[in-house]
Amino acid sequence: VQLQASGGGLVQAGGSLRLSCAASGSIFVAGAIGWYRQAPGKQRELVAAISTTTAGVTNYADFVQGRFTISKDYSKNAVYLQMNSLKPEDTGVYYCNAVDTNGVGDYFPLGSWGQGTLVTVSS
Repeated sequence: VQLQASGGGLVQAGGSLRLSCAASGSIFVAGAIGWYRQAPGKQRELVAAISTTTAGVTNYADFVQGRFTISKDYSKNAVYLQMNSLKPEDTGVYYCNAVDTNGVGDYFPLGSWGQGTLVTVSS
């Protein structure tokens, strides 16, 4: 399944954005989907992940815990990332990708990286 992120933009610190990850087919077949981000000059890092086969299974990076929420919609073949209380350090290009997991909190991207969507948080 091919995934494409969208919904980024410019927002002030403290504001909110909702990112969308649109799938070319059923998200169920992906098994799990993760949101990653890459800040300028830094490595890409996992932000959040959600199982697409089991209800209620999500995982968040410590730095977004309590501020971001990942969700899925089977009817729209999409995964979302609701980002609240945004900080300047949340600035970066956000990507979604199918992921695999070792069951102990590690996630591994499976597909190719799309263009991502740019999120810029101004102070």
